[in-house]
Amino acid sequence: MVSFSAVAKRYPGGQEALKDVNFTLEAGALAFLTGRSGAGKSTLLKLIPAIERPSAGTVIVNGQNVGALKRAALPYLRRNIGLVFQDHKLLHDRSVFDNVMLPLAFSGQAPREAARRVRAALDKVGLLARERAHPVQLSGGEQQRLAIARAVVNRPSLLVADEPTANLDAEAAAAILGIFVEFHRVGVTALIATHDHALVERFGGRTIHLEDGRTAGGGPA
Repeated sequence: MVSFSAVAKRYPGGQEALKDVNFTLEAGALAFLTGRSGAGKSTLLKLIPAIERPSAGTVIVNGQNVGALKRAALPYLRRNIGLVFQDHKLLHDRSVFDNVMLPLAFSGQAPREAARRVRAALDKVGLLARERAHPVQLSGGEQQRLAIARAVVNRPSLLVADEPTANLDAEAAAAILGIFVEFHRVGVTALIATHDHALVERFGGRTIHLEDGRTAGGGPA
């Protein structure tokens, strides 16, 4: 499903975000990406959907070398990847329903089927009753659940989340990770960056640890 081999990422100016990253994530796995702030977690996650490209090494996703993909091929790669960012990237001038509808509108889904899938995704994260609300009317935890609904509405085989529990209290954070675990149980591969080791221990799965831009240790939690 996902394989990193001797991956490095250097930014202009010489900053090395990743130096030697090696791991394989099998299809259907649940894994947590851990490491202190600045260890390279966000950069690693951005390499999977080719938001960033590796400076060296190979990133394989669903059998494709993403670093070698042409720009025209990227929408097809990303269609099978659900992305949840730290800042949610919600459209605040659109309703909850319309935020989740956006990926389906781009993929050309028939309107009736698209609406059914949007409501199914909102129901899965407990937001169906808020479909007419706007993001500004939601709590932090609800905004995160909205971001998850938008990420899964295309029924991706892989979910990638960057610190989805950041700035949430313990109860809300556990509820958010519980949603990812539910998707994992029905066969979705999930890679979740987090600094919350207590939650990692609670939910189990595999740990991929980054230290100074390198994979270090890791294994079953």
